[in-house]
Amino acid sequence: MNKDFVSTYGGIYEHSPWVAERVLELLGDDVADSELLATLMADCVDNASLEMQLELIRAHPDLAGKAQVAGELTADSTEEQARAGLGQCTADEFGKFQALNAAYKEKFEFPFIMAVRESTRVEILTAFEHRLDNEYAAEFETALEEIHKIARLRLAAMEHPS
Repeated sequence: MNKDFVSTYGGIYEHSPWVAERVLELLGDDVADSELLATLMADCVDNASLEMQLELIRAHPDLAGKAQVAGELTADSTEEQARAGLGQCTADEFGKFQALNAAYKEKFEFPFIMAVRESTRVEILTAFEHRLDNEYAAEFETALEEIHKIARLRLAAMEHPS
C-alpha cells in the first residue's frame, strides 16, 4: 500500500484513514485530481456499512466544544472552526453551542456536523436549531452530506492553499 497516499489523504475524512486506503485500492498507481478523489472517497463512504458510516460521523468533534477549548482538534478542524469564528464566541454563544451539542447528541447519539469553513457563527447556530427537529434517518444522511462537503473543501484547500 502506498503510505504516501494514505499519509497525504488519510485525514480528509476525520480520523478515518480507511477511506483513503479504499480509494488507493481503486486507483492503484493512477493519479487523480481532487474532484475524482472527492467522488471516489464519497462513494467509498456511501457504500460502507452503516456501522462504518456511524463510526465516521462519531469521529467528528463538537463545534465550539471541549476539544476545541483544550486544543485537541485536528489541524483541519482547528482551521475550519477558526474560519467560522468559533474561537471568538461570546460567553452566550459558547453556552448556546454547549447546550445544542448536548441536546443534539442526546437525540441522535452522534455530534452535529456541518461544513463550517464558509459559515458564520449565527448561520451555524441557526442550522443547529433547525436540524434538531429532524428525524434520525434524515439527520444521519445530512451528517454524511456535510462530511462529504468538508472532504471536498479539504481536498480543494490542498490543491489551492490560501
